[in-house]
Amino acid sequence: MTILVTGGAGYVGAHAVLALLDAGEQVVVLDDLSTGSRAAVPDGVPLVVGDVGDAALVSRTIADHRVDEIMHFAARIVVPESVADPLGYYEANTMKTRALLAASVAAGVRRLVFSSTAAVYGEPAGSTLTEDAPLVPINPYGRSKLMSEWMIADAARAHALGYVVLRYFNVAGADPKGRAGQSTPNATHLVKVACQAALGARPEVAIYGDDNPTRDGTCLRDYIQVSDLAEAHLSALRHLREGGDGAVFNCGYGRGASVHEVIEAVKRVSGVDFPVRRAERRAGDPASLVADTTRIRRVLGWSPRFADLHTIVAQALAWERSVSPDADGRTYARARIAASVNA
Repeated sequence: MTILVTGGAGYVGAHAVLALLDAGEQVVVLDDLSTGSRAAVPDGVPLVVGDVGDAALVSRTIADHRVDEIMHFAARIVVPESVADPLGYYEANTMKTRALLAASVAAGVRRLVFSSTAAVYGEPAGSTLTEDAPLVPINPYGRSKLMSEWMIADAARAHALGYVVLRYFNVAGADPKGRAGQSTPNATHLVKVACQAALGARPEVAIYGDDNPTRDGTCLRDYIQVSDLAEAHLSALRHLREGGDGAVFNCGYGRGASVHEVIEAVKRVSGVDFPVRRAERRAGDPASLVADTTRIRRVLGWSPRFADLHTIVAQALAWERSVSPDADGRTYARARIAASVNA
């Protein structure tokens, strides 16, 4: 079996590729490299450069590499950007997922693991979110992903397609072996931004709103380490291979950290007291998103290895140090060379 990983040159996709290779799986990556990096794809893994919405290309890739399982990561993911460019997000996240589904069904692909988001819940009323919580997204990003979830479930009912939807909470950290990390240009992830500020790559960190109904007024998020998340994808695939039903699972740790707490953790781990400024709230940002992870632990037997904020921050800092800019900007390649030497 060959597994097609769409968006496999991006942050989470690259870590999933590493986890699949570590498990002895055969992988092909499809990525347009708009935010991913060619260097993130390990040596020996076929890379098809192109658009996941190109049904003809997807069909050829499935046929050429004898694909019968797909992990679908390719998407646009920045909430404020989705508010400013909703049609772009519906095209990238919803229409292109529809094209991928059509090509997959026509080719007889048997299993699909889909990268979704906690943004489908919107502004929750409770302290933690189960998978059965109301789905009322408050931004186009969340709505574009929820529509994709609906399409996948409907296609699975009509065709012989097994599926798992994984709703990510906030992803952070890096591969513990230093083989991959967050390298998306202009990334907005708080842990990465704070680590860059600690290393002098950014002048400051902005706190977008400190008057939220949370314990310190800043947004509360459930941070999940990226390799733990990659392992959740493998657990989902095993579930489907063993005949498990189509299902939706939250991916988090079941506890939240505030923006203030993340910034303080980065300061403690780095030993640097970098500047922080207050800014206005961003459009579409809920005050709190924390997962109830009972279902994924019970059904998939998933158990995280890196559920500690300081560990996540230390990994992210190590990655940022390894990819600090050089004269020609080829930072990711330098980091991978260093990782291979030190492995």
